[in-house]
Amino acid sequence: MEPVTVAVPRKGRPLEAVLDRLAGHPSAQRVVDEVTETLRHEKAVTKGQADPEDGVYERLAAYSDPGDPYSPDYTLLRDDRAGKPRRVVFDSLTLDVADVPVRLVGREEPFRALRKHEFALGFDSADLVLEEVVGLREEPLATIADLNARIDPQDTDVRVVTGLGDTVYHTLMGKPAELGTDALDRTFLAQYEGPLCISPRYERLVEAVIGLDALEGVEFVYPEEGEEEEAAIADVGLGVYLTVTGSTAREHGLELGERLFPSETVLMENVSEVGDGEALERVRDAVAAGVDTELPVA
Repeated sequence: MEPVTVAVPRKGRPLEAVLDRLAGHPSAQRVVDEVTETLRHEKAVTKGQADPEDGVYERLAAYSDPGDPYSPDYTLLRDDRAGKPRRVVFDSLTLDVADVPVRLVGREEPFRALRKHEFALGFDSADLVLEEVVGLREEPLATIADLNARIDPQDTDVRVVTGLGDTVYHTLMGKPAELGTDALDRTFLAQYEGPLCISPRYERLVEAVIGLDALEGVEFVYPEEGEEEEAAIADVGLGVYLTVTGSTAREHGLELGERLFPSETVLMENVSEVGDGEALERVRDAVAAGVDTELPVA
């Protein structure tokens, strides 16, 4: 059987979420653990937290076995950190899912690869869907179930199938005592006028999840280059940022308010490419079955 090719991120939390989800299938756990361990080590090397004996090309050759599709393969990319160091990242791996060979193919931007019709299925952060194709309206986008309804079919054939359960939240946070409120929530935002600190890459996302009506009189401000987001929000007094436990926000004297929107890695499909492919449907259904997610769409 010809493998089903699926676009995945090359590194980071979204890739780990995909691998964790697929690790439950037979024969996958060992190789998934190997990939995760390798990429975490290479991240530490790139950040200067580990000092390997071998150079990057020697490590790449040792990690990869291009002759065996069921062994992971890696490649090199320039990292964004100072000096643009070469970083070992994921390239490809074949796993059996629902008795179908699935070829995971690393892409810098899986969502855009689906938009270009390079793949029928792919995984990426739900945030990218909000940032690129979800229409902005006066009312807020409060649930992921509304995502597909906000996508203009004239703009893209990509739709969200389901989330993978690796949930973090875009959370309102600030200093309520200085703002004269008891609750940092949507009701407060609806009447608030003043600065709101956000990361510039999340501007369109924040506009979508808060809604344009509630942003009347609100001015977006951004952290200085190199400044930690929570520190910048503490200086402004109010902001929106991703949280897991909220410990970093509390270290800066911030209180957590309403969770505005869940962020997860999502399985997406290009509906014009899926067609009637039985193998694709089996893979899609196997990934979505029984997942504990904030983002049940399909």
